[in-house]
Amino acid sequence: MKKNLLLYTLLILSLLTSLTSGYSQQAKKPTTPQNPLFPGWYADPEGGVFGNTYWIYPTFSAKYGKQVFFDAFSSPDLITWTKHPDILDTTAIHWAKRAMWAPSVVEKDGKYYFFFGANDIQNDQQTGGIGVAVADQPSGPFKDYLGKPLIDKFYNGAQPIDQFAFKDTDGKYYLIYGGWRHCNIVQMKNDFTGFIPYPDGTTFKEITPEGYVEGPFMFVRNGKYYFMWSEGGWTGPDYCVAYAIADSPFGPFKRIGKVLQQDPKIGTGAGHHSVIKTPGKEEWYIVYHRRPLGETDGNSRVTCIDRMYFDDKGFIKPVVMTAADH
Repeated sequence: MKKNLLLYTLLILSLLTSLTSGYSQQAKKPTTPQNPLFPGWYADPEGGVFGNTYWIYPTFSAKYGKQVFFDAFSSPDLITWTKHPDILDTTAIHWAKRAMWAPSVVEKDGKYYFFFGANDIQNDQQTGGIGVAVADQPSGPFKDYLGKPLIDKFYNGAQPIDQFAFKDTDGKYYLIYGGWRHCNIVQMKNDFTGFIPYPDGTTFKEITPEGYVEGPFMFVRNGKYYFMWSEGGWTGPDYCVAYAIADSPFGPFKRIGKVLQQDPKIGTGAGHHSVIKTPGKEEWYIVYHRRPLGETDGNSRVTCIDRMYFDDKGFIKPVVMTAADH
């Protein structure tokens, strides 16, 4: 009897220990970002830091007719994310009807300016292109800033999509954009209502590097301009990110190589990215979308993040994609 009681007691203690251990593991918060960062189909993410908060503004990944709004996500640590739904939609932009893509957000003088593409125009006769919205806080709600597109035509062969608002070290703002394998850089007016012509009289300067398809992004590190873009078809597995380095935002940009591409063990179609630098640290991240293994729908894309490292010469090392619980 005593022996049975002892065994019974040991069994109860073992179960309690197991339950407590399991609960502890469940409740333990990750110490690094976990991919995908948040649930749902989202692509073309632009990451940024406003104040002490990280923000990601993605495209809602669905058929063009359903891409009529934008959500945003914020985090204090790149680990825990809060969704801010419907921060901008077609009810606020009367000329936008579909295919709202690839946000780019900058803060200036206490206002937040939200650049976006809409309608996927195929020629200069169609309505659409690149627009601007404005809000008093990064979570919106955003409203139409101009009442019309900022760019509504093709220049140098560049489809007016995939806009990136870039602030140079001298305080000037540029819009770097373009689909259809062409990329332009234009200097914006101080109030973002239009553009300033260059000294040679041109306004839209082409900076297209070899292999460029879409999704441009630029940042400055140690006085060098890093220009990054996406290559390949966005619906396929080989979508990827390449880059170049120059001494000026105008280039010339000579392609160095790929830095992000599919990993058959993790995901495919990795591309259309942005870059985040942790404030006050030499700590860089690449934010991008990829397609989970087994997904064949082109719109089945999730937003992910991974560390981005540089070698001693300043070249970007190939990014290693990670999954959750890495």
